[in-house]
Amino acid sequence: MDEQSSLLALFTSSFLAATLLPGGSEAVLFGVLTAYPELYWSALGVASVGNTLGGMSSYAIGLLLPDEQAFRKKSGGNMHGLTWVRNYGSPVLLLAWVPIIGDLLCVAAGWLRINWIFAILFMAAGKFARYWALAAAISP
Repeated sequence: MDEQSSLLALFTSSFLAATLLPGGSEAVLFGVLTAYPELYWSALGVASVGNTLGGMSSYAIGLLLPDEQAFRKKSGGNMHGLTWVRNYGSPVLLLAWVPIIGDLLCVAAGWLRINWIFAILFMAAGKFARYWALAAAISP
């Protein structure tokens, strides 16, 4: 696979990994950095942008959810992610990369109509930090 195809695969896997679909982009990042170590910063950027856009798709899903009373009934009262976003606001989206709860945080942020600019900034910062830590751990 050439460099561009590798980065496209990384973008796709990082986007899908941030949606409600299961998947992990760490293996693809590892593969790209192993095959093309000179793409270190490009790979970090592509993975971070893809994962952030995937998180924002979950945010958009939250925008489409019904009002709070209906949401509470459907969730059976399990409102941990919603409570965290309500209590801490957009900074809690630094944790949007965390498996399972990250998706819920993004959906809750959209549902609560958290300012999308702050949401994307905090989400991107957390996701970039995660990919940077992973890349630093696997790069020589």
